Formats: sequence, structure tokens, C-alpha cells
Amino acid sequence: MQIILVSRTKRVPKTFDLADRRLRYRLVATAVAAVLACAALGATVALAVASPRDRALAEISQLHQQVSKQNVQLGDVRKDAQRDIDALAAKLGQLQAQSTRLNALGERLAQVGKLDSTEFNFDEQPPVGGVEDVNDSAYALPQALDSGIDQLANRFDSQQAQLYALQSLLLDAKIESNLKPTGMPVEGYISSYFGGRPDPFSGHAAYHTGLDISAPTGTPVHAVAEGMVTFAGLRSGYGDVIEIDHGNGYMTRYAHNSSLIVRPGQRVHVGDVIAKAGSTGRSTGSHVHFEVWYKGNVVNPLAYVRNHR
Repeated sequence: MQIILVSRTKRVPKTFDLADRRLRYRLVATAVAAVLACAALGATVALAVASPRDRALAEISQLHQQVSKQNVQLGDVRKDAQRDIDALAAKLGQLQAQSTRLNALGERLAQVGKLDSTEFNFDEQPPVGGVEDVNDSAYALPQALDSGIDQLANRFDSQQAQLYALQSLLLDAKIESNLKPTGMPVEGYISSYFGGRPDPFSGHAAYHTGLDISAPTGTPVHAVAEGMVTFAGLRSGYGDVIEIDHGNGYMTRYAHNSSLIVRPGQRVHVGDVIAKAGSTGRSTGSHVHFEVWYKGNVVNPLAYVRNHR
């Protein structure tokens, strides 16, 4: 089959032989290209003709989806932030409790150590100050806030352990001080000292094992240290006697009393009234005979009396 194209001009007619494969391929390609061009032209016309409202609605729908995703992400961030805040609040509560314990311990140590209460007032913030820094920048939190709080808590724990150790030492020192005889057992003046002296009845040389403290009959006699009453009764030459074991090798004896107030087995503290002064036993007048024994040996009480403040 052949196709003959005749021109209106006087040109020679063109002949196309359809039996030629190459010619057929060219014709098919030309037809496909024409179809594709028509489709593209139709799409372009459709987009041009389409309503702007539809495009706006499509864009708004996309924005709604993005906002929904961001809301979900924001909710997750809020939950994480709330968990962090709760954790920090719990740690802050722990630090406040530790601070309260440290303040209470510090006040107790100040009392035990007899420190000036105005100098160590734990109800007030420690005074601080300094020259203004003109180059001072804005305050910045530590890089790891949680790590900083943990370090502060560990520092509190260390300080608390040190304060408890100091408290133990102070209390041990206070206990040891309370167990050591200190001060006068009765108000009065010393009428006879420790050591050699003439016997008040025979005039012969004698050894006085304590201090005689002149005091009117009925004057309260006080324990000079904390301890346990081991004897309360009559001894030859001593009259009515109180003996107190203070531990650490110390024992004190109070003789010539007119009456005894404590009994054996009773625990007494510094300053407790244990008897009333008198003149029982081998005595020339109302007074208190005061002896101090240390590790089984009688010692001069004057050194312990002079320690009284």
C-alpha cells in the first residue's frame, strides 16, 4: 500500500510506501507524541481552570496534620519535663531534710560546746558579700543539674558524718568531764587541808586524807560528779557517810553529815543534793569531810576543787 501526497504547486508528488518498517515506526511515534501532547495540554488547562479554594483547602489540611504531630511531640516533651521537675522536687525535699538535720545538729553542738549563740545562729542565712563585678555575666546553671544536686547531697552527707563524729567527741568529752570530780561539794571555806597535820583531838602528828569544808548544820551537800552511790551509812570516825563511784577509777566520799538523802544503788548527777552537812562521827564542829580516790589511792581533792568555775 502506498500513500501519494500531491502538492498544489507544480512540485513533484511524494510517495510513501507503508510496506517500509521504518516508515511505519515513524508514523506510530508521531501519533504517540501527539496523544501525549494533548494529555499534557489537558492537564495544564485543568490546573489553570481548577478552583483556588480547593488548593487552599488542601494546604490547610496539610497544616492541620503538621499541627497534630507537633501537639503530640509537645505533649511528650511536657511529660518528660514534668518527670524531671518531680525528680528535682524530690531531691530538693531530701536536701531540705538534710539541711534541717544539720541545723539541729549544729545547734546541739553549739550548746554542748558552750559556743556563743549569737555567733552560730542556725536560723539565719550565713552572711556573704563582695565587690561588684562589672563584667559579671548572666547566671548559668551547671551543665548537668542532676549531677550538681547529687554532688551537693554527697557533700551534705559528708558534713553530716563529720558533725556526728564531732558531736560524739564533744559528748564523750562532756561525759568524761561529768565523771571527773570538779568543784566544791558544799558552800563554805576550807578549814583543814589534805596532808600532814596535828590531830584535832590528841595533838599528835596525823595524816589528813581529805579537805574539811566548814558549813552550818543542814547545809546541802552536792555531788561533784555523776556516778552511782555505793555506800550510804555510818562508818567509824566518819559518822554518816556517802560514797559515790564515778567510773574511770574515781570515787568521792562525803563524811560527818547530819542526814543522808540518797541510798546505795541510786544514780546521781552533778549538783544533786546527796546529804546535809553536820558533825557526826569524830568531829569538832559542823563541816563536810571531802575525799577523792583515784584507782584505789586517796589523792589531794584541792586540785579538783580548784578546777571549779
